[in-house]
Amino acid sequence: MTEVGRRAPFQILAVVAVLVAFATLWEGYKAMGDATGGTWPGTDRELPVATDDLTLPHVHEILGTMVDPVQRGGDETLAVFLVKSAWFTFKEAAWGFAIGSVFGLGLAIVMLRSSFLDRGLLPWINISQTIPLIALAPIVVTWGRTTFLSDVQAVSLIAAYLTFFPVAVNGLAGLKSPPDESLELMDSYAAPWSATLWKLRFPAARPYLFPAFKLAATLSVVGAIVGEISSGVRGGLGRVILDFAGRYSTGPERLYAAVIASALLGLFVFGLTVIAERIALRGQLLEDVG
Repeated sequence: MTEVGRRAPFQILAVVAVLVAFATLWEGYKAMGDATGGTWPGTDRELPVATDDLTLPHVHEILGTMVDPVQRGGDETLAVFLVKSAWFTFKEAAWGFAIGSVFGLGLAIVMLRSSFLDRGLLPWINISQTIPLIALAPIVVTWGRTTFLSDVQAVSLIAAYLTFFPVAVNGLAGLKSPPDESLELMDSYAAPWSATLWKLRFPAARPYLFPAFKLAATLSVVGAIVGEISSGVRGGLGRVILDFAGRYSTGPERLYAAVIASALLGLFVFGLTVIAERIALRGQLLEDVG
C-alpha cells in the first residue's frame, strides 16, 4: 500500500472528527444559552445567535427529521427526497463544471498564445467575478427562455459562470510554468506550438489545474443551487431550500437538513476531483513518496 493509500483512512477520520466537534460545539453553545437565558455566562451581554429551538434546533432533531416522511401520510422519507434532489442538482452542476472548465481552459490557451489578449482579457475575467450571482442568474434564465435554452440548461450556464474563473486563471499560470530551458529545448527540436502545448505545457500545468478544478467543482454546486432559486426550477436542492425557508417557522429542522444535503453534495464533488487528481498524478505522487 502506498503512502497515499495509508493516509486515506486518517483523512476520513479527520473529517468525521471535525463533524463530531462541530456538533458538540453546536449543542454546547445551545446548552449555554438555555442555561443563561441567552447571554454570555456571568454577563448581561446577549449571545450573537439566539439558542431557542426555532433558531438553533438540536442536532438530533435535524438528523431525526431525515427519516420523517416528506409529505404527511407519504412513504418517501426526507433523506430519500434530498438524495433525489441532490442528484438533480449534481447533473446541472456537472454540466456547468464541464462547460466552465472547457471555456476556462480555452481562455487560458488564448491568453497564452497572445500577450495582447492576455493583458486585455485578464482584467475583465477578474471583474466578471464581482457581479453578484443573485443578480446575474435571473438575467441568464430570462435570456434562456427567449432562446432555445431550457431553464435547466440556463442553470448549468450559471454554474459554468462560476466555474470558468479559477480554471482560466490557474490554467494560465500553469501553462506558463515550464522553465525556459525546457521551452528552448522544444524550440531547438523545431517543435510546433501545439506540440509544446500538449507535451510540455499541459503536463506542467497539472499541479495548477487540479486545485482549480477542486474549487470549480464546489462553485458549480453553488451556481446550480443559486440558479435554481432564481429561476424556480423544481427538482433540485435550490427549490427545496426555497420551499423549506418559506415554511421555516413550522419546521426549521427541514431547512437545516437541506443545507446539510447541499454541503454533502459539495463535499462529494470535491471528493470526485480529488480521486481524479490522484489518478492523473499517480506517477508523480509515487515518485514524491518514494
